[in-house]
Amino acid sequence: MTQHVSPPRDGTGKTAPVSPPPAWRGLLARVDLRTLSLLGVLAALIVVGGITKPDEFLDTRNLQLVLTQGSVIGVVTVGMTFVIMSGGIDLSVGAIVALASVWATTVATQEYGFGGILLTAVLVGLGCGLVNGLLIAYGGMVPFIATLAMLASARGLALQITDGKTQIVTVDSVLDLGLRDAYVLGIPPLVMVFAVVTIIGWLVLNRTTFGRRTVAVGGNAEAARLAGIDVRRQRLYLYLLSGLCCGIAAFLLIILSGSGQNTNGNLYELDAIAAAIIGGTLLSGGRGTITGSVLGVLIFTTITNIFALNNLQSDVQQIAKGAIIVAAVLVQRRTASTT
Repeated sequence: MTQHVSPPRDGTGKTAPVSPPPAWRGLLARVDLRTLSLLGVLAALIVVGGITKPDEFLDTRNLQLVLTQGSVIGVVTVGMTFVIMSGGIDLSVGAIVALASVWATTVATQEYGFGGILLTAVLVGLGCGLVNGLLIAYGGMVPFIATLAMLASARGLALQITDGKTQIVTVDSVLDLGLRDAYVLGIPPLVMVFAVVTIIGWLVLNRTTFGRRTVAVGGNAEAARLAGIDVRRQRLYLYLLSGLCCGIAAFLLIILSGSGQNTNGNLYELDAIAAAIIGGTLLSGGRGTITGSVLGVLIFTTITNIFALNNLQSDVQQIAKGAIIVAAVLVQRRTASTT
């Protein structure tokens, strides 16, 4: 027989109020275990870098370089996260970055100065995203095929524009953003742009109807359609968003390199997809976080920097990245099978 336990009472015979749990318990309950794991991995990499090359890795200039290099691929990864969460994929991001960077650095474009370069890069990115979105959402093409075709076309067009040559930027207002004099409190402008894009991406995903629709489409497109969501239009918007991020990344890359080349953005699609995956974004769609993707970018960028400082070959870097991707996917499958 179950014994009934009466609630505690105070001296007047009334039920004593139950004190709410401490605030720190609620905070810990909201902390994602995967995010903590990624932070642990990043901290471990920082320790490894500090041990192997303490004077070089922990130097302020090197840490600024890591953040700056991560900013370009990081902006691309924010857009990629949205696309993957919707159940899609975008293999053309690197080629779009290349096309946007060379189109924005032609002699004709540079005549319009800072605004002309920025506007051209963004418009080219949006244009490519629009083509991808129309082919996938309204043309019925598989995202893999449509974006693979865009990859080939954009790379070819970028090569045609440059004729295989490097286009040097001569606009001082653009080049000045890459100098240390432009840093604000030691933070490079590119890192600040990346931070703004990340914050906006997080707010859109977690605090807007657009974000909820993205998750719904990725979780079950048919159920989302029956719930009144225009799935095709949502997918179009998502590829436009990915193209916009590529345009912004192209402008950041122009600032970083001071030039436009048809080889820009090489393997960005691999890095962006890998960062999103190890950040917790499911390849099948329906789940993901901007925070996790950003941590994934920082992990990969830190690995690359450590390998470079220790004079390890680039092929070893690619093998390490591939191993990390495989491990992340296996963890995802194990987690999905146990939930």
